Amino acid sequence: MKKLLTLALLIAFAWQCHAQQVNGSILADHGDFKIVKVWGTHQERGFATGYLLAEGVKDLFDNYLMPAFGIYYSMARQLMMTQEHISIDSVYIYEAMAMADGLNASGVIDFEVDYIDVLLANSFLDAKNFIGKNLMPDNGCSSLISWGQATEGTALNGKSVLSRHLDWDDQPVIIRNQVMVIHLPAEEDEQKWALVGFAGQMSVLSGFNESGLAVMQHNLADVYASASLSMAYEPIWFSLRKAIEKRDVNGDNVCNVLDVNAVIDANTFGYADAFIITAVAPAVYDTPEEIATIVEVASVSPFVTTRNVDYPDLIPGKNLYAANYAIARNDAVHTCMRYNAVRNNMGDGSMIGEHENWNIMLNYSSSCSYGGYGNIQFMQFVPENHMFKLAWHSSEGLQACEQLAVVYNTDDLFEQSSALQSATGSMPVHVFPNPASSIVTVTLNNESGVTTLLIADVSGKIIKRLSLNALNNEIDISKLPSGFYLFVFPDIKVQQKLFVY
Repeated sequence: MKKLLTLALLIAFAWQCHAQQVNGSILADHGDFKIVKVWGTHQERGFATGYLLAEGVKDLFDNYLMPAFGIYYSMARQLMMTQEHISIDSVYIYEAMAMADGLNASGVIDFEVDYIDVLLANSFLDAKNFIGKNLMPDNGCSSLISWGQATEGTALNGKSVLSRHLDWDDQPVIIRNQVMVIHLPAEEDEQKWALVGFAGQMSVLSGFNESGLAVMQHNLADVYASASLSMAYEPIWFSLRKAIEKRDVNGDNVCNVLDVNAVIDANTFGYADAFIITAVAPAVYDTPEEIATIVEVASVSPFVTTRNVDYPDLIPGKNLYAANYAIARNDAVHTCMRYNAVRNNMGDGSMIGEHENWNIMLNYSSSCSYGGYGNIQFMQFVPENHMFKLAWHSSEGLQACEQLAVVYNTDDLFEQSSALQSATGSMPVHVFPNPASSIVTVTLNNESGVTTLLIADVSGKIIKRLSLNALNNEIDISKLPSGFYLFVFPDIKVQQKLFVY
C-alpha cells in the first residue's frame, strides 16, 4: 500500500509539472549568485521563478525571514492579508500565488508555502515597521549619479551613469542566495526588466529596464516614525517594480525618472517605513528632472521629498549622491562620513566618467574604505551604453567591493531567451550559461544540421574551430581572456554572443 501511495504521489507530481510549463531557465550559476530568465504572463513568470529558485527561497525562509520575525511571523502575515494596511496590486497577488505554486511543485519545500508568505518576503522592510523598526538589521546602501556636464570630456561624453552599493546584513544565508531575475513580460503595457536581489524576490530592490531606467532602494535611517494602521501603504519594492515594468506610468509617451516620481507620488500617505530611492535614465531628455532623481519617503509628513541638482546639497555639478540620511527632507542636509568623503574627493564635479564614478564609490563610499563589512553587491549602470556591471559578496568572505566585477550587455540580457526559442522549436542551438568562465554547453536541436562551431572575438577573428557530434556539447573556454565572443554556427548561419569572465 505504501509503495502504491508513493507511486501515486510521483505520478501526481509529474502530471503537475507537465501541466504547468516552466517558462524560465537558469542562465548562470556562480554558486552565491544565479542569473535566471523568465517569460510570459505574470502567473507564468511567477511559477517559473518559484520553481527554479525554490532551494534558495527555502533557505532564506528557514534561516532568515522566519527567524527575523520570530514570534511575530503570524502577525506579519495578518498585515499582508489586510489590504487596508498594506495594499498590493491584484496582478502581483496573482503572481505571488503562482510563485507559491512553483515553490510547492518543485519538491524542495518541506512545508506548504502560500502567497502570503511570498508577499511578506517581498514586503518585509515595510511589514517590520508595524511591529518594530529594529526587528531586523537595516540595509545601508549609497548611490552616485553623474551625467551631462559631469561626464563631458570623458568616454561617456555627457551620458549618465549610476554606481550603487548594497550594504546588508552579511549573514551567510544572504550571501549564498543572490540572484538576477530577468523578466520578459507577455503583457502589452509592460517592458523587459531585471531585478538584482535575492531568491524569492518578485519585487525590486535594485533594478533596470530595456528603456534604460534604473531604480535603487536605500533605507532612510534618521526617521524613526512607526507605520500607522489603515493607510493602505504600497510596499516600496512593488512601487519600484511598477516604475520599471510599466512602459509609461505617467502617460507622457516616454520612460524616464518622471515615471518613478509618478509611482511614488501616487502614495499620498508615504510608505510604511522611511526609504531613499535613487533613479537614473538616459541623458537624452530636456531637463535634469527627467534624467535623475533622489526621493526621500516616510510614514510621517512630509511623506515624499524629491531632490535634484537644483537643491543645495553640497555635491558639485551634475551629480547626485545619496547615502542613508535625509538631505532635502525638512532641509535636514544630514550628511555622514561617506557623504562628506564623496563630496571632498570629486573636485568640481566634472570629468567623472564611468571609471571615476565607480572609483569614487569604491574608495569613499564602500565598507572596504572604512574597514566595515556587509558590502553585498556593488553595481554600475550606464543606460546609453547598455552596460550593467556587478560584483557580489562571496561565501569565501570577500565583499563585493573586494571582487572583480562582471560586465553585462543589457541588450544581451534582454534578448528573447534562447531557452524559450528552443522550447518552441524555433531556435536550433542553445549556448548556456551566459556569461560563463569555464565550461559552456552547446545544445543542438535534433534537426539542426549543425556540425561546426567557430569561436570568434568581437573583431570577427576566428580563434577556434570545433566539430559538434552530440546533442549536448561541453566547450572549455577557461583559457579565453575575459570579454565578449561570438559562437558562430556557419551551417545554419546563426551566431550568439557570449561573455567570458
